Amino acid sequence: MIWWILRRLGQMAIVLFGVVSLAFLLVYAVPADPATTLAGPNASAATIASIHEQLGLDAPLWQQYLGFIGRLLTGDLGTSYVLRETPVFGRIMAALPTTLLVAVGGIVWQIILGVPAGIYAAYHRGSWIDRLITFISLIGLSAPPFWLGLLLIYYFAFTWGFFPLNGLGDPVLWYLVLPTFTLGAGGGAWYARMTRTNMIETLDSPFVRMARAKGMPERVILWRHSFRHISIPLLTMIGLDFGYFLGGVVIVETVFGLNGIGRLAFDAISNLDTPMIVGTVLFAAIFIVVVNFIVDLLYSVIDPRVRLTT
Repeated sequence: MIWWILRRLGQMAIVLFGVVSLAFLLVYAVPADPATTLAGPNASAATIASIHEQLGLDAPLWQQYLGFIGRLLTGDLGTSYVLRETPVFGRIMAALPTTLLVAVGGIVWQIILGVPAGIYAAYHRGSWIDRLITFISLIGLSAPPFWLGLLLIYYFAFTWGFFPLNGLGDPVLWYLVLPTFTLGAGGGAWYARMTRTNMIETLDSPFVRMARAKGMPERVILWRHSFRHISIPLLTMIGLDFGYFLGGVVIVETVFGLNGIGRLAFDAISNLDTPMIVGTVLFAAIFIVVVNFIVDLLYSVIDPRVRLTT
């Protein structure tokens, strides 16, 4: 167990180093100049050269890269090009609570919408309710998040006034209903289809037929045996989605005017703010690898047959 944890930590460090290095190099591969973007289209050559010197962009690429890695090893992500004198780490940490709330809410909606629907469809496969759930799931998978978000804003916020238009306020849960539902609707449709498929396979398994032959109540078969059997692939999907959501959901945060990590990354890319771009990418990578690590640890708790040996 200890050897497995140490090995995974080493793999995580290699992945993070590779992601940060690739993000840093890709930003400089873009045929655009951050200094020119900051100075504006009418800036003189002297002004652009001065900005290059202030930001350290006049140094060779390898020297900039080594300087960045050196600062990163000390926990310094640098200072934003656009938000001058604003540390990247502090700006990301200020945006993290919003992204965390949206991510948790999106996961909750995915589970509420998808898992019960998938189980019910599996128990009634071939019926009209099964076909209806499958049809609704297909619509949910096909609906673009930006379109669904704008639709919800127009009807439930602007026309009927049930919910706030955008941003965050008090009570915060009321402001999060529309953005989290928008985020979780597509995932809920996918969870429904995945849960239905896995549950049908489990219900056809010999151990379920044996439990029914012994007269075991159906609720016991569902929660003690069947659901536990499908929980590992479900946990995998939840872990992947949660790590992805924590990295910032650009579309949802932009549509609903939420100042999260996704919105921060989008603005940084638009302004070629290299320290902020690399910082947001690093945080997204950290969230993904850490959540996947936790999910792998939970595997052995849910199913004792799983051994952490790889």
